Parts: sequence; structure tokens; C-alpha cells
Amino acid sequence: MSIETAQARNRIRDLANELPKGTLIAASFAVCLAQAALAIPASVSGLLQISLKPVGTQLTWASNAFLLPLVVLALPFGAWGDRLGLKRLLVGGAVLITAGEAVTAAGDGIHQVWAGQAIAGVGAAALFPASLTMVTAGTQTTRARASAIAIYAAALGAGGLVTQILRGASGEDGSWRWPFALAAGLGVLSALLSQLLTRNSSSVHRRTLDTAGQIFAGVGLLALLYAVVEGGAGSWSDTGVIVGFVVAAASLGLFILVESRAQAPLLRLGLFTDRAFAVGSFATVVGMFAYYGTVYAVGTRVGVIQGQSALHLAGAASVLSVFPVLLLPVIPWLLERVSSRWTLATGLLLIAAGAFIAAGLPISDSSLASIVLALTPVGVGFALTLASTISAVNTTPVHEAGMTSAALSMLRNLGFTLGPALIGAIALRHASGQFDTGLASAPLPPQVKGAIGTIADAAGPLAVNAVPQSSPAGAARSIAFDALGSGFSLGLTVCGIAALVACLLAVAVRPGAGPGPVPEVENDSLRQTQQTST
Repeated sequence: MSIETAQARNRIRDLANELPKGTLIAASFAVCLAQAALAIPASVSGLLQISLKPVGTQLTWASNAFLLPLVVLALPFGAWGDRLGLKRLLVGGAVLITAGEAVTAAGDGIHQVWAGQAIAGVGAAALFPASLTMVTAGTQTTRARASAIAIYAAALGAGGLVTQILRGASGEDGSWRWPFALAAGLGVLSALLSQLLTRNSSSVHRRTLDTAGQIFAGVGLLALLYAVVEGGAGSWSDTGVIVGFVVAAASLGLFILVESRAQAPLLRLGLFTDRAFAVGSFATVVGMFAYYGTVYAVGTRVGVIQGQSALHLAGAASVLSVFPVLLLPVIPWLLERVSSRWTLATGLLLIAAGAFIAAGLPISDSSLASIVLALTPVGVGFALTLASTISAVNTTPVHEAGMTSAALSMLRNLGFTLGPALIGAIALRHASGQFDTGLASAPLPPQVKGAIGTIADAAGPLAVNAVPQSSPAGAARSIAFDALGSGFSLGLTVCGIAALVACLLAVAVRPGAGPGPVPEVENDSLRQTQQTST
């Protein structure tokens, strides 16, 4: 073991003197649960399609029903945590995830899946900011906070691994219900841990609930996400999509106006005058957009286009989630000794590099080794980017940890939501154009081309790629296969460009003075939460 690794592990052990172990365990388990629950609908989308036979965009909304409340309610839960207490949010959020996953598992139709995931999304919206606030506001020194953030980031990243384990419970052709049922059980365990290992406490700087700000932020974000999801799945020129963007612009404009005048705002806009926080916020959205867009594109490539086994897909997905855990001994040292500007830039550069490598792989290459080689830099980059963006909470005073944690959680999950929606739209539209061109030039009888065109018009090249080879439409499978490979290669390229732009911005913009580093000992009156030790 290297001296640096040993020192990093000693710093993590020293964390017990700064933050109660029980608090760290409960908060880390809560964020791991929330992240796992976020990813479950996408991991069982194939099984949902086979069993429930959703049409149009119904399958897309199985995931987005979770994501919408997750993004919309993050800022309000930051304020509610400061007023009602963080423990109540941790316990209540876990209970809601348990209820939502149970409703989903018991569902007999896609609409009940939507309802269950919406409930679970509300629970996750409470868990993300509350758990981060508990960890950051409960630490008193720079070293302790760096170690706490590294452990928190590792737990969040491990949520992806938990998702793969839960998905494995279904087997190759099993029921889609098992992952949701098992997640409900984990929700019960999280609620118990939070109840037993933490003590409720709220901020000494009591915040108002800022009702007007909550309404305008909620309506604006809801309209924005609806327009992006529906526009990506259908047409950007649809009336509903255009109205959604107009409502979003108006509501978010009113939110900015209200917050600029509020005495106790839901989100203090002055936070963004600090260049470190502003760049970190931008990188959070763009970095998570690039990362989750890559996750979506690779998952679609391996699981849907190539039709690989669930075990093959899990092997590829695990590479993206394992590095926050593997790098746990190193990240506290980086956060303490290296400017977050450079750690962030390195992480974004690695995500870009991995996305570009994946984009260059031919769709005919189904080797697990090839995709693992491409995704390894993405996984390492995700670990560095995640820890760096979470550490942006250090740029604000401790008494604003609840507000900052909520803002960062909202921005991170906004990136998670935008990634699949936009990359899917780009990839599938390009693939449709390529397919139409290829079909027009293919030496097939006109009646066969007509039948294939009908399928493609109804459900796109993905549907053509899924038809049996022995059927008349099977003659066009290779055309659809190649077109989809080209489309998702373009999508991965867009992910790489987005991450590279954010990387260059992180390098080019020097951080401002900000509020200064976390002092070695904070005044007790500024600490937002006190938890029991074990």
C-alpha cells in the first residue's frame, strides 16, 4: 500500500472525530437508495415493454415520472429541511420511496407504474438535499469535509451498482416487479437507519418557505422538463411542446424576479456571483448531461440495438458506477490538496474522451472488452466530476448548506433528465434519416419497402431492428442496425463535445475569492445539524 493511500485511509478513519458514524451511515445509505431508485425504471425498460406493452412515449414516462418531482421539488425540500429538520426528511423520504416502489411492484398497467414512480420521486427529492446537508454541515474542518464528501460521492455512485444487483434479481426473462419490490425493502431499512442513527435538527437561521418562489420554480421546471421530454420523443414543433417552453420561460423569469426581491429567498441568486459556484453549477448540469447521456446511449446500443444479454449489459453498466467506490481512498486527498477547478476539468475531460472512444466503436463490435475499455475513462471521470461538483457546497457559508445542497441536487438531476431526452432525440432522428436513405436505395421489392416503411413510420428504426429476420421486414434489419449505430454514435459524440466544452470553461474561468475555505472550527451557532454518534 502506498504512503498516500494509507494517509487517505487514515483521514477517512479520522472522520469519526468530526462527524458521527451513525449520521454518515444513514446519509450515505439514503443517497445510495435514492440513486438506485432513480435508475431502476431504465434498467427494466425492456421487461416493462414486453409485459405491459406501452405505446408511444408511455415507456419513456416510466422513468420521467420519477425524474420530474425529483427535479421540481429539490429546492423546496432544501427549505423544508431547514425548517422541519433533516431527520424528518430522511425518514419521510425513505418511507415515500418504499410506498412508491411497492405501488409500482403491485402495478398491473403502465399508469400505475407512473403513479408509483412519481411517489418514489418525491421521496428521492427529499433524500438528496437532506443527506448532503447532513454530511457537509456536520463537519467542522476542511479535511473532514473532504473525506465526508468523498464517502458521500462513493455512496451515490454505488447506487448504480445496487441497481444492477436489483435488476439481476429478475434474471434474463424474469418479472420486472422484483427490482421495485426489493427497492421497497431497502427503503424500509433506510428509514430505520435514519430513525435510529440520527437526531432531528433544523437550521438556526430559520428560512421562510417562500411560497411564491416555490410555485414559480415548480411550474417553470415542470413545464421545461415536459417540453424537453415530449419534444425529444415526438416533435419540437408540437403545440404542447412550444407552450411548455413558453410557460417555462415565463415562470422561471418570474422566479428570478421574486427571488431577487425576497428577504428569505428559496435560492439566493447571489450564490451565482461567485465564479467557483457558477462554474460548478454549469459543470454539474452539463457534466451529468454528458455522463447520463452516455449511459443511455451505451445501454441502448448494447441492450436494445445489439440485443446483448442482461449480464453483458450489467457488466458494461457496472464500469460506470464502480469508480466512485474504487477511488474512495484517493478522492479525499484530491479534494483537500488540489483545486476543485482542476479535479473538475480532469473529470470532464475523461468523460469526453470515453464518449468519443465509444462513438468510434463500430456497431458490429459486440465485444464486452471494447465497451469496457471505452467506458473506463467515463467511470473515472464521473467519480472526479461528481466529487468536485458536490464540493461546490464549500463555496457557501455553513448556514446556507441546506440551500446549496438543494440547488446542487436539483442541477445534477436536471442533467440526468436532459441527457437521455436530448441524446435520444438526436440519435433517433439521425438514425431515421439514415434508415430512410438506406431503405430507398435497397434492392427490395416495392411492396416489401412499403411494409417496412409503415413499421418505421409508426415506431422508428428500433422497431425494424427488432423484427424477426425470417419475416418480410427482416430484410431491412441490417439497414436499421447500421442506421441506429450511426445515430447513437452521433449521440455519444454530442456527449463528448458537451463534456469538453464544460472542461474548457472550468479551466478558463478562474474562481473568485468566494467566502473562503471551511474554517477549522465553525461557530456552533452556524452548524445546521447535530447528530448522535454510535
